Amino acid sequence: MQQNRINRRSLLAGILGAVAALGLGQPVPAAEQQSQEYYELRTYRIANEQNQKVVSDYLEQALMPALNRAGIKKVGVFKEIDAKDDYSLYMLIPFQSLNQLASLNDKLEADKAYHAAAASYFSIPKKDAPYSRIESRLMKAFKGMPILETPKGKGPNLFELRTYESHNANLARLKVDMFNSGEIDIMRDVLLAPVFYGEMLIGDDVPNLTYMLSAPNREAHDKHWEGFRKHPEWDRMKKMDKYKGTVSKITNWYLEPLPYSEIQ
Repeated sequence: MQQNRINRRSLLAGILGAVAALGLGQPVPAAEQQSQEYYELRTYRIANEQNQKVVSDYLEQALMPALNRAGIKKVGVFKEIDAKDDYSLYMLIPFQSLNQLASLNDKLEADKAYHAAAASYFSIPKKDAPYSRIESRLMKAFKGMPILETPKGKGPNLFELRTYESHNANLARLKVDMFNSGEIDIMRDVLLAPVFYGEMLIGDDVPNLTYMLSAPNREAHDKHWEGFRKHPEWDRMKKMDKYKGTVSKITNWYLEPLPYSEIQ
């Protein structure tokens, strides 16, 4: 077990080193490190409804309480609305720092309550594995919205998860700048109710950014988007030469929270 722990720490150290290498080579001020969160977006790839319940029960009864005990709050768990033959679950985990992320596995390993609650889940044989793989993406919050914000009211709300790909890293940087320089404010102004904005550090289809919006229902959400498209400040920004061609592909998913999700 000691050797496995060392290997895991070595792997994580390499990953965090890669994250640092993605910067501009300048040290990040301590205040900035504290103010901007990091987000892990996990996707549990699940083939059927029965296995979805197995994974969901594990998240609700074992992993979510363990994350809370580790000081990690506002964890979201979602499923796609009207997905056909796809029972994947999406889990959003906010971290206050990379150190909090790096120490998580060790905290889970030492958490006896977690292992007791997850015992039956971990005993499932390979042939009955409830998910095929877990896809994981690591993001850093935008300066324009450094901390995750949960929707107001009881919920449950509708959520839209959106990914903007760029064909090179400089254009991706400019698109982040566009959000920080006014696009986030426009979205707030038209009640698109953002939950988070994340610059992708490690994941698929990089360079990209990913963000999440919320609304009471799809009708209200579509109305908010209409207001965004007609907003005079957006009309001005989208015509700026500086930001032209920053996005090469947009992908979106409509999600609903599971009952135990801390983001409703």
